[in-house]
Amino acid sequence: MAEPTPVDQLTFKQASVELEQIVSSLERGDLELEEALGAYARGVELLTSLRGRLASAQQQVSVLFDAAQPAQAPAGTQPAPAPEAASRPPYGADGPLF
Repeated sequence: MAEPTPVDQLTFKQASVELEQIVSSLERGDLELEEALGAYARGVELLTSLRGRLASAQQQVSVLFDAAQPAQAPAGTQPAPAPEAASRPPYGADGPLF
């Protein structure tokens, strides 16, 4: 049997498909003990890689999502007024507005 492709050289899809094949093979129970142990070890390696890639992707999505959100003022504070509003007095020509 040829050496398997190193996990870090597989795409996410390739690693996922290979893991599914290993799980199916182990569930069928048609492997010899030594083959089953080797398949299990490869499955753990694939699963670890896939989980790491998913965590990285989730982090990237979170960063992109946060960057797309408008800046929020800290709780308990009010945002600074717009520049033109700050230069106007809080009353009209006849005195206070309220």
